[in-house]
Parts: sequence; C-alpha cells; structure tokens
Amino acid sequence: MRPTTAWQAMAQRPLSFLTSSWPWRSLAYLSSGVLVGTAAVVIFAVGLAAGLALLLVLIGIAPLAGLVTASTVVARLERQRLRLVDLDRLPDPHRRPDGQGTRAWVAMRIKEQVTWRELVFTLISSAGLWWVDLMVLLFCFGLPAVFLSSLDGETWPWAIFSAVVLLASPYTVTSWAGARAAMARTFLAPRDRELAEELREVRASQVRLLDTFDAERVRIERDLHDGAQQRLVSLGMTLGMLRLETPPHSPQAELLTQAEAQLSTAHQELRALIRGLNPPVLADHGLVAAIEDYAARFPIPVTVDLRLPEKLPRKIETTMYYLINEAMTNIAKHSGAARAQVRGRYHADLLIFDITDDGHGGVDPAAGSGVTGLADRVKALDGRMRVSSPVGGPTLLHVEVPCRFA
Repeated sequence: MRPTTAWQAMAQRPLSFLTSSWPWRSLAYLSSGVLVGTAAVVIFAVGLAAGLALLLVLIGIAPLAGLVTASTVVARLERQRLRLVDLDRLPDPHRRPDGQGTRAWVAMRIKEQVTWRELVFTLISSAGLWWVDLMVLLFCFGLPAVFLSSLDGETWPWAIFSAVVLLASPYTVTSWAGARAAMARTFLAPRDRELAEELREVRASQVRLLDTFDAERVRIERDLHDGAQQRLVSLGMTLGMLRLETPPHSPQAELLTQAEAQLSTAHQELRALIRGLNPPVLADHGLVAAIEDYAARFPIPVTVDLRLPEKLPRKIETTMYYLINEAMTNIAKHSGAARAQVRGRYHADLLIFDITDDGHGGVDPAAGSGVTGLADRVKALDGRMRVSSPVGGPTLLHVEVPCRFA
C-alpha cells in the first residue's frame, strides 16, 4: 500500500525511507513551520491591533474580527502545508456567510466550532510549536555543524555524537513532523457534526436543483403547448384554406399535400414531446397509471407489477416517473433485451422499485454510464440505488426511496 503520510512511509520501509522524498518533505514542513510560526505571531498581533484600533467604530466586534481573521489565515496556510507530510487533503470546513460584508462574515465564523479550534491552534502555534520546530532543526543540524566545524583532539567524542545525530536526523525530523501534522489535523479537520451539516447542505442543494428542474420543465411544457402547438394548429388551418383555393391535381396541390403531411408529423412529434415533459396521465391518475401507459407504448414487452398508494407526494411521484422512464429508455437503447419488468412496492414508509431486463448486462456505474444520472436523482430524495449487471445479464436496478405521508 502506498504511504500517504510521512509516518506511514517511515514505518513501512525504514531503510528505503531514507532515499525517498519524505525526509525532505518533513524538513520542508518544519522549516516552513518556523517561518509560518513567526508570521503567525506577526499576523496575530497585527489582527489584534487592527481590531483594537477599530474598537470605536465597531464596538465589541472589531477585536474579535481581527483575531478570527488572523486565525483563519494561519489555519489556511497550515492546511496547505500539511500536504507536505500528509497526502490526504484537509478540506476547509467553513461555510459561506449568509450575507455580505465584514459583520456577516464574522457573525458566521463566530457560530462555527472550527473557528474557535483554529484560534486555539493559532495561539499554540504562535506560543510554542514553531519554537519546537526550530529546536528540532537546531539539534539535528545546528549542533552537529558547530561540533564538526570545531573538531580537534579534545572534541572528537562530541564529533562522533554529532555524526550519529546527523545520521539519525531524517527519523528525528520526520517523527516530529508527523506528530505536529497529526496535532494540526486534530484541530483543523472538520468534525462529524460539521461534515453532517455540510452533507445536509449538499442534499438541500440537490433538492433545490430538482425543484428548479421540475419548475423549468413545467414552464417549457406550457410554452410549447400555448405557443408552438397553437402556431402549428393555426398553420394547419391556413393550409386548409389555401387548399380550397387550389385546383385539384395541380402541382400546388401536391406541394400542399406534402406540407400537410410534414405538418402532421411535426404536430405528432410535438405532442409526444409535451406528453413526455409533463404527462397528463401522471398528474390526473398517478404514478402507476403513468408507468402502465408508458410501458404500453414501449418497443419491447414490459411487465408492470406496481402495488403503490393511489397518490404519492408530488416530488417523489414526478422524480420516480422520470427515473423509470430514463431507465427503460436505456434498456431499449443499450441492453439488447427482449423483455423487461418494472416492479414496485410500498412498505414501512419506503418505496421500493426493481427494474429488470434480460439483456446482455455489463452495466458499470463506476464507468460513468447512464445510471449515474439515475443515482443522482435518487440521492436528491435521500434514497439509494443498487445495480446488479453481470456480463451476459440479467440486469437489475434496485431503488429505495423514503416516502412518508403527512
């Protein structure tokens, strides 16, 4: 297994570790730690001074704003530096402020637990960590340099000691760098509660996107129905009036016949498109009737076995209709199946759907196939989807979605 931290690299291969880049990365981490620690003292002092200077303008919030800003800057630098000895990226757990301006930013940061951990880490880093970094570097390199540069007959025991210290310096530097990085990760990594909050925000964003998609779909359907479809009807009436004034069996009559045929085809395609965007049977009779209607028009035989409540929540009903619709379209286009089945049950506040086909299988969700979009739809409803598709078939798409009635 490839090591992702300096500690792992040193523990897995103690000898080959010496010829890797990890000792140099650890050295760079501690050396930059001295610089960042010194800068942290300056930034912390400047931030506090700036806050105190603005105390008369923004009473109470200015000093805290200076401290929060300073600790946020130091924490951001530390997260970047951690990549030297820890390849696992440390995400920034801060959320975006609800409003604009300094006051909204500080108000948001004060409410976050990670802000206070960053403040404590900045204090520790300014007060002690960078001093320890400097002491480790001086012990590993400064002390041997002093004794080896002043080598004589009386100091040779110290020279031997210095040589041993210098040879062991990769392990010493890496050990402290790993310990320092572990402590920094403890302070700066997002906690489970913060990750859960971020996950809730992501899910809320998915739901908003889904709602926006549904609203846009309804708008497009209405515009097509009230606009393009009515224009086609008007054009048909105009062609009909023109035929009354055209002699039969004339070249113009043949052109009119072709135009009317093309208009009829365009009208049918538009009606099918409108029906696909917002099928009336779904709105009037529910999901079961809509799936049965779609299966009746499907190019291959489909067995529909749905035992569901007569009326489901609108968002779930619409999402599941388009999910099944898209899944069936994928079957018709890519599976080579001769038959398919849609089975649905409602049990213990859970909607369960199984969509199967007898095609050639081999569907791999990790390869970015069409089922990826289906999985995104299910996740937006806090559901889950599983795919079983061995090579040679059959393929099973299993969907579970929470469904609670008010």
